[in-house]
Amino acid sequence: MPTIATQRGHPSGHLIMMDRLTNSLNFQTQALLLRSERQRLIASNIANADTPGYQARDMDFGAALREATGAATPGNALSATQAGHLSPTAGARSEAGLKYATPSQTNLDSNTVDMDRERAAFADNAVHYEATLRFINGSVRTMLSAITGQ
Repeated sequence: MPTIATQRGHPSGHLIMMDRLTNSLNFQTQALLLRSERQRLIASNIANADTPGYQARDMDFGAALREATGAATPGNALSATQAGHLSPTAGARSEAGLKYATPSQTNLDSNTVDMDRERAAFADNAVHYEATLRFINGSVRTMLSAITGQ
């Protein structure tokens, strides 16, 4: 039977397990924050559907999640250069990371909001947000059950 080495008085197996749980929750938390930010962008597009010249915006969720979780390429990674800067993993996207929608049809007032596309994106993002939230809640419940021995 293998022995478990200790580090600072704790079995390393427990430290590894805690790291895995923490990393999983951090990842899901970042996903939830980014889903929330994307929902805000889509809602803004819908609210400005009749605003002349408004350019619909969205984000590449996969790229944003890679960036937020530190999986972005090192040359493109964000960093806080001064004490007052927010952490790049705070969940908010920089304006540079936003994409402008390509209009599917020409519009006389130069507005690029396609309400069908925006409604579909809003519903899809809401479903993913809810699924992520349920996953986090389930993970927390499982951890609490394990801690309390139930």
